[in-house]
Amino acid sequence: MCADEAPKSLTVATWNLEWFFDDLKSNNRSDVAKEQSSPSKEEWQWKLYTTAAAIAKFQPTILAVQEIEDRSVMQALTKALKENHNLQYRVAFIDGFDSGTEQDVAILYQSGIVEYSRREQTQEMFDSKQFYNLSKHLFARFEWQINGRTESLVILVVHLRATAEAADLRRKQCKLAHAWTKAGIEAGENRIILGDFNFEELAGEAKEDGDGMYDILGKRTATEADDLYDLLEQLPPEKRKTHLILDKQFDRILVSKPMLAKTPGPGIHFQSMEVLSQYNIRGNEVDLDHWDSRYTKDRAERDISDHHPVMATFEFRN
Repeated sequence: MCADEAPKSLTVATWNLEWFFDDLKSNNRSDVAKEQSSPSKEEWQWKLYTTAAAIAKFQPTILAVQEIEDRSVMQALTKALKENHNLQYRVAFIDGFDSGTEQDVAILYQSGIVEYSRREQTQEMFDSKQFYNLSKHLFARFEWQINGRTESLVILVVHLRATAEAADLRRKQCKLAHAWTKAGIEAGENRIILGDFNFEELAGEAKEDGDGMYDILGKRTATEADDLYDLLEQLPPEKRKTHLILDKQFDRILVSKPMLAKTPGPGIHFQSMEVLSQYNIRGNEVDLDHWDSRYTKDRAERDISDHHPVMATFEFRN
């Protein structure tokens, strides 16, 4: 069976939508999920339609999202994109296991997906105590047809443990993500790991004793064949901030070496990287009081999320 036709350009984005929860609390179990849900139907519709309008401005081929509630809110988002902006997206989603926050991850996509899944540790991994579960993650394989051949891409969406105090757990999560993707990277496949990593370390400053970047980039192994590359490093330092309030670079897109190839030849090749703060910040200035005024500030001045969307553009070469 033939794959979807390749788009003219491939744009892959990630965006932490910050408590993208509707106003229905009957299906929430944890106190924090109930507290952080939209306070009313009107406020949920504001969040939903404003988020859809922002996505419609940059129209990614693939959008990985974090801090979403469940499949139903993603279906509401695809409906808003279709009805209000004439954009056709589909949803890839599998329930995660973060019972504390009930947050999850998902993928919106325009074309190309052929399968998606979750993975779990083996018993050997668990017994080694070297790894920590990725309660919020999703794998997806994409295939596109271009000039009679099939080009494939495998992505892993993650939302890692937050706070500086959780660095040890985050490092173990990164070891697990790398273990799951190592063979594919070594085989020369097009691979991307993206999402909200909650790294305290800045791009280009991975440390052996840091909070996971060193591990997920493959730097702990003796070979470069399993390395990934952080596209945030393609931007000047002053343009790498991905958080609305904090001076942090939490949101990353990591790619395998073939996608960075500078030489001519077939494949999916990197073109550019952007932090799209202009689609998240609304009104006259950044909401530095965002966490306190998320649902009280005048809607015309209200920023959408405490994270900015981040997007990489690639081209298909013959």
